[in-house]
Amino acid sequence: MLKRSDITSSEAELTSYYSELESYSLSPLWTATDVGNREPKSKAVPFMWHWSDIRPRALRATELVGTAQAERRVLRLLNPGLGGRTATTNTLFGGIQIVMPGEVARAHRHTPSALRFIIESEGGYTNVNGEPIPMLPGDLVLTPNWTWHDHANDTTKPMIWLDGLDVPLVNLLESAFFQDYESETQALSEDSGASLLKYGAGALRPAWESPPEWPSPLLHYPWSQAREALTKLTGVTAGSPFDGVVLEYVNPATNGPVMPTIACTIHMLRPGERTKMHRHTSSAIYHAVEGSGYAEIEGQRLDWADKDVFCVPGWTWHRHANPSDRPVFLFSYSDVPVLRSIGLYREEEGAES
Repeated sequence: MLKRSDITSSEAELTSYYSELESYSLSPLWTATDVGNREPKSKAVPFMWHWSDIRPRALRATELVGTAQAERRVLRLLNPGLGGRTATTNTLFGGIQIVMPGEVARAHRHTPSALRFIIESEGGYTNVNGEPIPMLPGDLVLTPNWTWHDHANDTTKPMIWLDGLDVPLVNLLESAFFQDYESETQALSEDSGASLLKYGAGALRPAWESPPEWPSPLLHYPWSQAREALTKLTGVTAGSPFDGVVLEYVNPATNGPVMPTIACTIHMLRPGERTKMHRHTSSAIYHAVEGSGYAEIEGQRLDWADKDVFCVPGWTWHRHANPSDRPVFLFSYSDVPVLRSIGLYREEEGAES
């Protein structure tokens, strides 16, 4: 009859053996603490960045560092649990970028995919492969993997936005590439709003061409459209019990996520709404577009107001609440597409309390 062996060695014997293994760059799997876990445990922690703290420090940066000195003048949102990594969750990065009147941020491209969710602006644009994409508050602008892009502020007020990238994931995969454009800025070779006119009409798109599946042919998702869609839906659907009335921004060529590594969603919480508790293996970064409320994450309450940013690490219990008497809106981006593509996405509903 076959059975497990039972060998008891002295502590001295094992210590000597383990020391010998080290000299050959070997190590016993049975003593490892980072494999065989019963469930995930993220090193990232729930955390809140308040706009009242961020904005004055972003403005101070414009007095100290020019866009000639900084490739991108960005304040990194560093997760306290990740030891100084350029990471807001284990796989996602968030930062606050500011471009002042008359400034440009030079053209470059990189393999990390990026999004821009505009917080403050009276205009200006991001030039993506020659198309100037307008940047107004609440707009979502994409700069997909390896697309040329530069930013320009041709207004009289600061432009400030939330940068979202998959830098931590790309670095983990050792696949980060970066290249400067041949000049400071690209020529504007497309009309402003061209991609939105062609591919932003929902179920309608040009019949004379087959859009590429990658990168997304739609680079601009205006806030006016997203807000209107959410408001109209509120009257006809209960939405998600975990996320409120929530819509996903999609690539119109595939009807899938806007980028292969990042999914973007916009949420509306009705007055007095408190969602159910749940958790999922994906991590997410949230930005309060309008209104105030709070998130409960692993028993910790994080109160947020207009323009605050907070993160939800993977496999952490969380819910959202709007105790106010008006609707609130949250933008979020997550690593759901990555986990789904490799069969690692799981979601679990929590017990009510």
